[in-house]
Amino acid sequence: MPLNLSEELLAIIVCPDCHGDLSPVETAAGGELVCQQCGLAYPVRDDIPVLLVDEARRPD
Repeated sequence: MPLNLSEELLAIIVCPDCHGDLSPVETAAGGELVCQQCGLAYPVRDDIPVLLVDEARRPD
């Protein structure tokens, strides 16, 4: 499992901004969960998703 996140967790968490589905993406910095609707990318730190809009990276 990418980013050491369980399938069960990925099935229930959604973007806190638009409620879109999140997909795990591995990056050089570790990883992030990217919203498939609005594009916000939420960091995953120490295998814990940081689902705060203020911490999210905006799409380019």
